[in-house]
Amino acid sequence: QVQLVESGGGSVQPGGSLRLSCTVSGFIVSHYPMFWFRQRPGEGLEWVSSINAGDEVTHYADAVKGRFTMSRDNAKNTLNLQMTNLKPDDTAVYYCGTGINEDDRGQGTQVTVSA
Repeated sequence: QVQLVESGGGSVQPGGSLRLSCTVSGFIVSHYPMFWFRQRPGEGLEWVSSINAGDEVTHYADAVKGRFTMSRDNAKNTLNLQMTNLKPDDTAVYYCGTGINEDDRGQGTQVTVSA
């Protein structure tokens, strides 16, 4: 059974950092392109970052480039998203997954950035 579970969200002040994790079961994460998305309050789903299948090449949305780092731990079959210099605009529910459909991602973890 495929399952993706995000964790690591929380509340942080502007300029702070958080590290999100996505624990995957039911398939091998290195075999598929994997994604982080986010959904700000009242807005649609937004792509944040992705990592290629089979290698460590990552891609980032302009809004997070230079601040967020996506990685994959093949031994643990998990994904990580290190977020630094967080801004209030980063407040959102963050999802990991293989695609944008609700069935292709986890339930999400809330990140709140406020003073």
